[in-house]
Amino acid sequence: MVESTEKKYIVRNKKARHDYEIKDTYEAGISLKGSEVKSLREGKINISDAYALVENGEVVLRNLHISPYKMAQDTLDPIRPRRLLLKKREIRKIKSLTEQKGLTLIPLSLYFSRNLVKIELGVAIGRKKYDKRNAIAKADADRKIKQATKRDY
Repeated sequence: MVESTEKKYIVRNKKARHDYEIKDTYEAGISLKGSEVKSLREGKINISDAYALVENGEVVLRNLHISPYKMAQDTLDPIRPRRLLLKKREIRKIKSLTEQKGLTLIPLSLYFSRNLVKIELGVAIGRKKYDKRNAIAKADADRKIKQATKRDY
């Protein structure tokens, strides 16, 4: 029996790649309650204000808003801190990277992988307004070059 490793995206942080320059990415599991997973399956999540920190040897995700599941018995805080599941080696590397000036840990996407909820984290540095304009201009130029070479064939 062959299992599919296909990613079924729940949400993507579209502004992250615009507002930040991503230096490195990591995949982590996320510690959730059952009703939160059901809310995720319904797509009731906001990832835009979320960020992660290394606290007491653990990576903790903050400001990730998961709306309460309407059929749940217990009511959980929608923006409670959630523990991320990473290897110790990865946590040490992330800690050393985020201690550098200007680098932060932001979520890029949340998805299901073999019925497990995974999160893609990016070690990023914030862009200034002029950097954003340069990135947009470069992407536009690349798109035009790609279109021009496509037409030649």
